[in-house]
Amino acid sequence: MRRSRKFLLTLLTLMLAFGMAACSGGKKEESAAPAKEADAEAVKTAVNPDEPGWKQSAATPITFDWYMNFSWFNKKWGDDPTSQYVTKKTGVGINFIVPAGNENEKLNTMIASGKLPDFITLGWYEEAVKKMVNGKLVLPLNELAEQYDPYFFKVADPAKLGWYTNPDGNVYGYPNASSSPADYKKYGEVFTSNQTFEVRKDMYEAIGSPDMSTPEGFLNALKLAKEKFPEVNGQPLIPLGLHDFTDVGNYSLEGYLQNFLAIPQQKDGKLYDRRTDPEYLKWIKTLRKANEDGLLAKDIFIDKRPQMEEKIAQGRYFAMLYQRSDFAAQNMTLHQKDPNTAYIAIDGPANAAKDAPTLSGPGISGWTLTLISKDVKDKQRAIQFLSYLISEEGNKDLFLGEKGFSYDTIDGKDQFLPAALEVLNKDRTAFDQKYGSSFTYWMLMDTNMNLQWAPPSVDPAKQMEDWTKGKSISMAEFDNIDPPAASEEGIANSKIARNWGKALPKMLLAKSDAELDEIFNKFMSDRAASGGDKIDAYRQQAYESNVKKLEALNK
Repeated sequence: MRRSRKFLLTLLTLMLAFGMAACSGGKKEESAAPAKEADAEAVKTAVNPDEPGWKQSAATPITFDWYMNFSWFNKKWGDDPTSQYVTKKTGVGINFIVPAGNENEKLNTMIASGKLPDFITLGWYEEAVKKMVNGKLVLPLNELAEQYDPYFFKVADPAKLGWYTNPDGNVYGYPNASSSPADYKKYGEVFTSNQTFEVRKDMYEAIGSPDMSTPEGFLNALKLAKEKFPEVNGQPLIPLGLHDFTDVGNYSLEGYLQNFLAIPQQKDGKLYDRRTDPEYLKWIKTLRKANEDGLLAKDIFIDKRPQMEEKIAQGRYFAMLYQRSDFAAQNMTLHQKDPNTAYIAIDGPANAAKDAPTLSGPGISGWTLTLISKDVKDKQRAIQFLSYLISEEGNKDLFLGEKGFSYDTIDGKDQFLPAALEVLNKDRTAFDQKYGSSFTYWMLMDTNMNLQWAPPSVDPAKQMEDWTKGKSISMAEFDNIDPPAASEEGIANSKIARNWGKALPKMLLAKSDAELDEIFNKFMSDRAASGGDKIDAYRQQAYESNVKKLEALNK
């Protein structure tokens, strides 16, 4: 197929060259279109929509450059049996490109250059997605599939394609960890959330396992823990851990805390600014009081994820409002040494009515989007490989690895071999190196599809997962509703976000509640002066559009 296409291209090139020599300038442009169309038709006749296209190309090796917009991603394709198996099977290797420092700076520099690696994976919520699409730096997946690999449409989820269809009718990215309304009907009871409030088990029990859902109980527990455990292996105890502060705020102290307080994101169909909610401000003042009482370590204002992971591994935090998956490996290590020193999920901050948390569960937007660059070295191989990765076969290969090595059919079910499962449950880092499966390469993982092969969870992960069941909801209607960065509203929104990033730590460091109120009120007045009403109007319209789109997908 590739040889016949090459012949056709050569013939068309010669015909085009002859036409260009004999015709006027106006006819040069006319001759290019038939050539392109003929090439496309030749490819279409060569591919079978009922067969995976990657199988036709697997004998020819190719290596794609794949940019991961996550500085903490440290995997190297080909260093483990699973990635080696996939390359042997598909002929595709991967050269991962990972930013050494600030992700946005690296990606924006590449976008400004106008040239991108073959594949790009980043959070769906990143402004860079819009920049790449609007700048025509990435290719429509649907057009690539129609031309080079129609099998894509057999393995792609129609709901995900519908959700990510742009106004121009094209789909530019495919999500991982995505759950549609139909998925909630099918799997909703087992869906979990990453959002947990954790405490170190032995310390928590040593101070009497107090109720930390009220401001008074929360502050008292932090105080008791610091008094009883002033040091951990010669290092000062950190009473409370949070996600890192950035130039636009702190995830733990925004949507995360608001979800624990069950603060609605809309009321009667109108978006609600949860920052203004009395329950939220009450808890921000609780944290200000914690700082006044010496219960907020300076570490939390400066530490980034690597520093947090190191201190979690040392067991230096008493409590954390932190995503459980972000420290799963460290918690597993603690659990292996002594289960009592591991972190467990408990009921955290709650509103005065003690409503159950409304935690962020899986949504149709997923976690990341993967896009194909206009500069991709081989369009056909790229869309074929993406089709493989999102298919059940590709997901199974990356989750279970190679049959006979990391998994086998046991009692009628494809599952990890006992030796592999033992390593997975004891040492995630060692598992990644020895096997490289079970979401080691998560770029296009389908978390629902993988439930059929997933082994039962074990502690300490199981305890945290179970705690979130029944509390996790989809928040897809609120996804991607902020205005484009380059628009008038987007510029104002960026300014307001940076103002919030400055105001939030100042509120925690305020000397009194009155000073906190002053800082907050100034932020709100500045927001109004910066065009907050226009931003709200844009977000409201986008939210209503999302609701309609979800209703259509739910039919």
